[in-house]
Amino acid sequence: MIRRAMLWGLVLAFGLSLTAAVCAAGDGVELVRQGDKVDVRVGGKPFTTYYFSKDVAKPYFQPLRTAQGTIVTRGFPIGNTVPPEHRKDPSLEAHQRPMFFGHGNIDGIDFWGEAAFPDNSDDTVFGHAVLRKVGEIRSGADSGSLRAEFELADPRGRVIADMIQAFVFGGNAETRWIDCEITLVANHGSDLTIGDSKEGTFALRLAPELNSPPAHMVNSAGAEGEKAIWGKRADWVDYDGTIGGESLGVAVFDSPRSFRHPTYWHARGYGLLAANPFGWREFYNDPDKDGSWTVSQGKELTFRYRVFIHHGDYRQAGVAAAYQEYVSHER
Repeated sequence: MIRRAMLWGLVLAFGLSLTAAVCAAGDGVELVRQGDKVDVRVGGKPFTTYYFSKDVAKPYFQPLRTAQGTIVTRGFPIGNTVPPEHRKDPSLEAHQRPMFFGHGNIDGIDFWGEAAFPDNSDDTVFGHAVLRKVGEIRSGADSGSLRAEFELADPRGRVIADMIQAFVFGGNAETRWIDCEITLVANHGSDLTIGDSKEGTFALRLAPELNSPPAHMVNSAGAEGEKAIWGKRADWVDYDGTIGGESLGVAVFDSPRSFRHPTYWHARGYGLLAANPFGWREFYNDPDKDGSWTVSQGKELTFRYRVFIHHGDYRQAGVAAAYQEYVSHER
């Protein structure tokens, strides 16, 4: 009887250990590639999907979710299509995908807008980020990561630069985060100039419930609302509000290692949250200002940000403290 009891004890202990191991695996970060997309799950729950189809002008994430599963980004475009019910939106800006990197003037080519959604300017030349390869895709207990390489090309296929996008994903019961590193490489025979334009650069287009008002915009200096935040420098900007009954928020953190930290913000009340270190002319309302930057042939320029999605408003979520924690790992 003693031996049998000991045996059952071992079986029970093994079963509990196996269950714990399975739970631990489910609490990790899982990345799975399916064709031209990578799905990201945190704690066994969908978080986001990274798309890089050759038919779309730039890679992007859609949607982004909170730890509770609430979607915090706009639901369109879907591929290169805007559903009919959204086409009359006065702030349509269909090229503003849920999360993306682009700029309105890179060597005179528009990588912010897209040819699939032309504006009223007939002479705009739209660029295309062409996938070269998807590198490492890694899942893990605490975080997951991916890396992809693209060529920035004009409409005729002439390549002007390379772009490397690298991301790390994580989260817990209250938060989700993505560390983003985008590098532009001038390695196609000439210098690369990123022009002065407010149309850029690292951006999220948030769900309409986070439009301000009724939602709330605040930056690291305590400024509130579009008028006080747009075109100003800050370590971070946060939008918080309520979606589907959940109090939540989305912040973008500018790394102290990123170009021109603290960055300027192209942050609009209609849900555009963008870090843009180049748009000086309009940010200062001064035609003599020039925020352009030239990357010499053989050199590169790197941008680093964290997207931080939280439960509760920015005070309840401790966004300022979360930024300091992020900075402690970035220096």
